[in-house]
Amino acid sequence: MSEDRSILEELYKQSIKIVKEGEVVKGKIVSIKSKEVIVDVGFKSEGIVPVAEFGREDLEVDKELDFLVESIENDAGIITLSREKAQRIKGWYKIVKNQTEGDLVEGRPVKKVKGGFIVDVMGIEGFLPASLSAFKGVLDKDILGKPFKFKIVKINNMRHSIILSRREALHKEKEAVKEKIWQDLKIGNIYSGMIKAITDFGAFIDLGGVDGLLHITDMSWSKISHPSEVVALGDKIEVMVLNFDKESGKVSLGLKQRLPDPWQDVETKYSVAAKVKGKVVNILPYGVFVELEKGIEGLIHISEMSWTKRVNNPSEMFAVGDMVEAQILSIEKDSRRISLSLKQLEQNPWLEAEAKYPAGSTVQGKVRGFTDYGAFVELDGNLEGMIHVSDMSWTKRVAHPQDVLKKGQKVDVIVISVDAQNRRISLGLKQLQPNPWAEIAVKYPLDTVLETEVVNITDFGVFVKISEDLEGLIYASEIDKEKVSQLKPGDKLQAKVMKVDVEQAKIGLSARL
Repeated sequence: MSEDRSILEELYKQSIKIVKEGEVVKGKIVSIKSKEVIVDVGFKSEGIVPVAEFGREDLEVDKELDFLVESIENDAGIITLSREKAQRIKGWYKIVKNQTEGDLVEGRPVKKVKGGFIVDVMGIEGFLPASLSAFKGVLDKDILGKPFKFKIVKINNMRHSIILSRREALHKEKEAVKEKIWQDLKIGNIYSGMIKAITDFGAFIDLGGVDGLLHITDMSWSKISHPSEVVALGDKIEVMVLNFDKESGKVSLGLKQRLPDPWQDVETKYSVAAKVKGKVVNILPYGVFVELEKGIEGLIHISEMSWTKRVNNPSEMFAVGDMVEAQILSIEKDSRRISLSLKQLEQNPWLEAEAKYPAGSTVQGKVRGFTDYGAFVELDGNLEGMIHVSDMSWTKRVAHPQDVLKKGQKVDVIVISVDAQNRRISLGLKQLQPNPWAEIAVKYPLDTVLETEVVNITDFGVFVKISEDLEGLIYASEIDKEKVSQLKPGDKLQAKVMKVDVEQAKIGLSARL
């Protein structure tokens, strides 16, 4: 009988596991109470574990889990176990085995403490310094309990602790994303991005970690003055990669390249001599640009605006947005140029100018404008002629045409010549009166002494008024320099007639009597 008992005791001892304090062992949940969980680890007595140490998914009878043996027997003779400490130890060894400083791990901030956060990483409490958190401006409710990636900055084996950095993890993640983008980039492919910045020369687009430049010339087939006409800050946009260089970090993007080039079949859509309509989109000193369709513009050069009128400033004739009709003069597909003309739609009035205004005929016109050397006279609604200052008076030296005529004044003039090829009509005002110089030569014979009035003093002589409509020149060699220095306009001065040039319409005088 005693022998049988000893055999049973031996079998019982063999069925009991050898369990040591501080060891992590496998255990099976036997029962679940309100505050405790009973666990069988194969020892002579069952262990207890606070229910708070279990996750909801683990609270299941017969489920096997890892536990840390804290003590073989407590005061009540029961083995005490810890689920949390087992997880922590297991997590620590997993970190030590699989992770090194610099690696990225996932964790959840569980508590805010002085100087930072406590982060649960595989059951291990890691410390995230506030300076490395990158959580500035983020509410605690959006941090605590939420999963984030962290970089392991330091592993302390003695204390079983780790220092984490969210800021460096973000940087590492960005670099990884950037590297993936560089690997995925292909010329000609379409990518989504967001307008990050706008400059005068284009827009910078964030492709998700890599920035690319969308140059103003690659935004639209139409001419634009500023990128803001096409894109706005924060816009999401799809662009084509035109070129890239990973070493320099440059990516060239295109928006217009996603659409067909309107110039591709321009010669089939438009032909020379055809009439076209378009909208004025730009005005420059040398002409106006007219949009025929999106991406195709033609230029009306200033010389093609009118047969007769001198156009000094196209903005006086056009405004942006005006609709105009023009004729195509030429199409240059390779250089993307179309030349347009307004005047070709009208009959050339110069073809009939010589017949309409024969030399020697008297016509009436209206003074339209001035230059230093003459006045422009509008003869009718189409043609314009010019009166040179030398043809304004037979006897008076005209310093400026406005001394004789006023803008808008109606005048009778003589047609001196018509040059249809160069589109010029020369007009005369003085020719309406007989040439008086033959009579002047008789009236003022040589050596006649005259009482004159100083009009103007120049380096080559002194101009003086002989009568109301007659001026003469006292040559510089015929008057003392000292005397000239004392003269001023309006002074009286005696002079002697030295020369009367009927052909040149001039009187030469001398102050040396």
